[in-house]
Amino acid sequence: MNIRRMLYEYLLEPGTGKAVPVLRGQVLRVQQLGDGQCADFNGFNLHNYKEHFHAGRTRVIHGLFPTTGDMLWSSPPRERPMYTIISDTVGTNDVNYPRCTSVFYESKFGFLKHTNCHDIQVEAQREYGLTADDVHDSFNMSMNTAVTPEGRMYVKPQRARRGDYIELFAHFDTLAVVNVCGSDVTWTSNFELKSLLVQVWGLEEGERDRWLLPERRYGNQVLPADIPDEHIEVTRRLARNPMYVPNWPVYPVQLQEIAIDLTAEELKVLAAIQEKNPDFGADAGQVLRSVFFVWWSENRMPE
Repeated sequence: MNIRRMLYEYLLEPGTGKAVPVLRGQVLRVQQLGDGQCADFNGFNLHNYKEHFHAGRTRVIHGLFPTTGDMLWSSPPRERPMYTIISDTVGTNDVNYPRCTSVFYESKFGFLKHTNCHDIQVEAQREYGLTADDVHDSFNMSMNTAVTPEGRMYVKPQRARRGDYIELFAHFDTLAVVNVCGSDVTWTSNFELKSLLVQVWGLEEGERDRWLLPERRYGNQVLPADIPDEHIEVTRRLARNPMYVPNWPVYPVQLQEIAIDLTAEELKVLAAIQEKNPDFGADAGQVLRSVFFVWWSENRMPE
């Protein structure tokens, strides 16, 4: 029986993110606390931030939707496995869509202020001295996407449910940065933002050795020791700023309940929609919210 030790736990609320070291042989676990929340993920070499997660290389090696057994690769010229996905109870991850941004919401929807992955990621990484220029294309945990025959990407209803999780096993010392995706007007998180639970686990030797890769696999990889300028190398190490105080761009996220009176006939219509489209929600309120946003995106979204 494998024994694990929980080393760290953090509750991620909507509008926030968290940067946390995950060392070689440790596991990052991101768990659903509600039904269907996408998490945007960035990862850095803890000792050299120029090496970070690379969606492109991961996509080429493991396909458009990495899941259990696949690896998240780092950027060239280091270009090596950063993490292995050792558990994934949902199986709908994405390495195709870029992070959402404030400019995206302003240009696409007309929103001047809105939760977005880029700004949240910037703020979370600031704790370790990283800036907006250091945010990279994300690994989108539990984001359910697909491709049309014409090659167009689109987002499908979120399939994750309360208690689902994904686990990433670290092959070298990393800084993992997770944020609650800020999109509440698309299927990315089923039109509603929910909290997530972030944990770091230590494994017993047997389970750790099952996944651990050698420190170096290919002769052409460039590792930190290969960089001759020691001064530059030192300045690239990431360390937590003990004076850091979070300043989230949109927080706390405000929720407002809206009462809607429905006739018996309208409730029948919603029930029929739910039967035909179970991903629209588990009750009449969730189905109505999904119906509204689908209609809005098709008929009222700014051009």
